[in-house]
Amino acid sequence: MKTDTKILSLYDVFLIAGVVVTNIVYSVLTGSIDMIGSLAGIAGVCCVVLVAKGSIWNYAFGLVNVSLYAVISYKAALYGDAGLNALYYLPMQFIGWWQWRKRGAATSKSASTEPDHDVRVKARRMTLKQRIGLTVGSAALVFAGGLLLEHLGDPQPYKDSATTVLSIIAQALMALAFMEQWALWIITNVISVVMWSVCVAGGEEHAGLMVIMWVFYLLNSLNGLRVWMRLSKGRP
Repeated sequence: MKTDTKILSLYDVFLIAGVVVTNIVYSVLTGSIDMIGSLAGIAGVCCVVLVAKGSIWNYAFGLVNVSLYAVISYKAALYGDAGLNALYYLPMQFIGWWQWRKRGAATSKSASTEPDHDVRVKARRMTLKQRIGLTVGSAALVFAGGLLLEHLGDPQPYKDSATTVLSIIAQALMALAFMEQWALWIITNVISVVMWSVCVAGGEEHAGLMVIMWVFYLLNSLNGLRVWMRLSKGRP
């Protein structure tokens, strides 16, 4: 039976077009053009949309996003996010590409010798025991990270720790093609919207565009969970 290899749905186009238009409107309203913030946000939304679709090309846009976001986070004194992107997300773009190729994702339909081959990654699910371990371990690491960042003077230690720790775990689950990554992404996105909103109130550069980016991330993660529940059905 022929599989659906269509990449972008109308909802995906809405997300990408939405973040582009919102960035333009933001620039008009503020009277300034933030090229770094806009490029990071647009590349990031393109990346997560393609992740939700199971397309390996997400890593090309991810490379641009994480590089710029590391700089933006460092300037906002969000050192957990800055370190996460520079030291973890950046190399994980290459590791993820390699892992997804191993799990069946292709760069084009013609890359497969089978005419009906689905170019998307073969998603899978965790067992109940693995999910319990994931929950307990994540909570413990977030608390420990918050204590460390508080000691280092981070202005939002526990929010920063949560986004850092949960993103590290979610990125690893993403590279291994586990559906449960989306639960962590949803939590991370909600916290990130709150965290960057606080930065907006404090007048941090790029913060407004980061709020916009994370709102679109959240919308995509909800859709990603729906899509990956279907892609991973029957694949432990």
